[in-house]
Amino acid sequence: MGYLLIVEKGIVSIIVLFLITKLMGKKQVGQLNLFDYIIGITIGSIAAEMTINNEINFFEGILSISIYGVSALFISILTIKSIWARRIFTGSPKLLIEKGKILSKNLEKAKIDVNDLLQEARNNGYFDLSQVDYALMEANGRISFLLKSKYNPVTPSDMKLKVATKGLTSNLLIDGVIMKENLKIIGHDEKWLLARLKKEGYPHLEKLLLVLCDTNEKLTIYEKQQTSVSTTSLE
Repeated sequence: MGYLLIVEKGIVSIIVLFLITKLMGKKQVGQLNLFDYIIGITIGSIAAEMTINNEINFFEGILSISIYGVSALFISILTIKSIWARRIFTGSPKLLIEKGKILSKNLEKAKIDVNDLLQEARNNGYFDLSQVDYALMEANGRISFLLKSKYNPVTPSDMKLKVATKGLTSNLLIDGVIMKENLKIIGHDEKWLLARLKKEGYPHLEKLLLVLCDTNEKLTIYEKQQTSVSTTSLE
């Protein structure tokens, strides 16, 4: 009976956490600021504790989670409306490199050392710090780098070249299942897709993992349990 109660409480906790997370909005772990991080840890701790500890009133635990979730939502709205609140709860970016010079005092304020800065630069693909013009620590702790103009990659715009516009690719088939709504969006139907796949030697959908279609109606086909990729286009 005790195990069944834990299962029931665990399921309810997951549902509540899911609803609270939807309410708070979607953020990747790397995008969380300090306040969001603290809220997330606290909510997770409460949920785990009230699931396995029968001495804690389950509904009081749900209420506690809800309070933290609503508080996070309120703070989120407040930081959107107020720059002052944003600086307190979210923080503000810190300049670490300015015009190629490392600002040691700002490194101290950001609680990082030169080795941390070098590591972040390498993680971002910059192995020569002398090429960096500016480095900025964002509110979530990540560091953004801006190269000196002479080290920036050449773009088609710099070369005055005209390039074809690439739109978003559409997922037409996933795990052998046809995405009918996506077919409608690109102006085709299931019959068209089946004909294209059959022409390319794929009459059986269950063998396909993923089929993509770009704006030029070029199909990229991924087979299941296979590393090879087949790319086809209209003649």
